[in-house]
Amino acid sequence: MGIISENVRRITESLPSDVALMAVVKTRTAEEVLEAVEAGVRILGGNYVQETAALAGRVAQEVKWHMIGHLQTNKVKKAVGIFDMIETVDSVELTREIDKRCAQAGGTMDVLVEINSGREPNKTGVTPEDAEALVRTIAQLSHIRLRGLMTMGPLFGDPEASRPYFRETKRLFDRLDSLGIPGVRMDLLSMGMSHSYTVAIEESATLVRIGTKIFGERIG
Repeated sequence: MGIISENVRRITESLPSDVALMAVVKTRTAEEVLEAVEAGVRILGGNYVQETAALAGRVAQEVKWHMIGHLQTNKVKKAVGIFDMIETVDSVELTREIDKRCAQAGGTMDVLVEINSGREPNKTGVTPEDAEALVRTIAQLSHIRLRGLMTMGPLFGDPEASRPYFRETKRLFDRLDSLGIPGVRMDLLSMGMSHSYTVAIEESATLVRIGTKIFGERIG
């Protein structure tokens, strides 16, 4: 068993049954990604449209591809042909472009709203205060299905420092769910990365995004 396969096995065994594992494939080779898939990973997260398109052509089709990087509106047309879910919806403009391109392609896209839980001015995502308005816009569109929220949170060395941001995102998730907005299905909460996923799970994450702990440190 290779090191990637062993890492996947160890992480998978440590996860609660209701938490899904995503392997983050940024800068990874097709061979690395295939080893993770063969070890049981079924969700792959890509940061860039072009890079993911190249990998998707070489990886088994039973996996689901999630867009986890910032998506520019001029890349949406290509993105809707590659990804099964876009986790980084953070503006009305992007939302409407996804809806338009999916309509043209005759499909529907599952999305998460990205929450800027740290309210960092240099980061993507919508602030918690503005999330409801965006959710209500998404609910009016025919070719997008809102499935929940995603957050990065500020990047700290100490995983515990991320806890308040995960907790706030969970509170927002619950509040939005309680509104009972037609067409909105709040069932996915994507939080936590290699350094913080155990804390994220304690704060009710249902999907964790792990790269380094599966593939090792990036080179270059």
